[in-house]
Amino acid sequence: MRGLGKLLIAGLACLAPFAAQAEDFYKGKTVTILVGFSPGGGFDLNARLLARHMGKHIPGNPDMVVSNMNGAASLTAVQYLDTRAPKDGTVIDTFNFGLITDSKLFPERVKVDLRNYGWIGSISVDVTSCYTWGALGLKTLEDVRKRPIVHMGDVGPGTSAYVNQNILKKIFGVNVKQVIGYPGSAEQRIAIERGELDGDCGAWASLPAEWVEGAKINPLMRSRPTLAPGMPADVPYMGDLAPDAHARALIELLTASGSVGRPYIVSSAVPADRLDILRKAFNATMVDRDFNEEAARLRFPVTPKTGPEALRVVEEIYAAPPDLVKEAREIAGG
Repeated sequence: MRGLGKLLIAGLACLAPFAAQAEDFYKGKTVTILVGFSPGGGFDLNARLLARHMGKHIPGNPDMVVSNMNGAASLTAVQYLDTRAPKDGTVIDTFNFGLITDSKLFPERVKVDLRNYGWIGSISVDVTSCYTWGALGLKTLEDVRKRPIVHMGDVGPGTSAYVNQNILKKIFGVNVKQVIGYPGSAEQRIAIERGELDGDCGAWASLPAEWVEGAKINPLMRSRPTLAPGMPADVPYMGDLAPDAHARALIELLTASGSVGRPYIVSSAVPADRLDILRKAFNATMVDRDFNEEAARLRFPVTPKTGPEALRVVEEIYAAPPDLVKEAREIAGG
């Protein structure tokens, strides 16, 4: 027993320098948060909020910056983690959570397995609202069903907006004409104000405050059973509007990734001790008073998930039964 104790003490002594090295790694470094969209949209603004507060919770207090890498509905930035990005824990990525479902439904198109990344955490659940511009006078689902064409824009296949627009089209019978190719939601909002688009399906928390407070939009339905902060209580959950139980099950699968919301990941090649440091710093930021006060001023909800909690949602989506996946493909494919 005395010999075993000496071995344990010696082992811990050997581990101590490695722990110290991990703690000291970030000193003098810069951590980059990649955003898979152009500046000004919800994912970009959330990332910039995180970058202003998370560095102080990382040992060594590194600088944190945001870099935009839009392309392929944020898939380009995800793939960058496994190609040219440093694998040392200095590059974090945030991407549209719709890619989680899309990678399960269309593995031939979205060639990543999102279970195989280091999950740091998620800032908030995302509640998407499908809405129309108020000046059009389209206030209900029945109103938009009667309109010959409803123009909505998007970055491209793979985003949650694209999926929700297709739910409107394929399950609820709205003649949505999707205009693809916008670099981000900021550009789509400008197009809506100009009258080039009739509406969108976007994160409620990312809508301009003047749109919401000035009643400039008419929300038709929401993607999650729970209301987003500030959302009118009479906005119905799309699952409750589904024509039958099977359609509701399809909606639940297609919108499940919204409970991941605003995710942050690193390459699976990042050393485990550095992933642990980033997870702890992220979790500490989520309860940081300054972070939460700024988030409240910006109308950004903070309903976080830890890295393991977010990963469990991903695993549940990947475990969906093949028959449901086949039908969901037909809806999400446009």
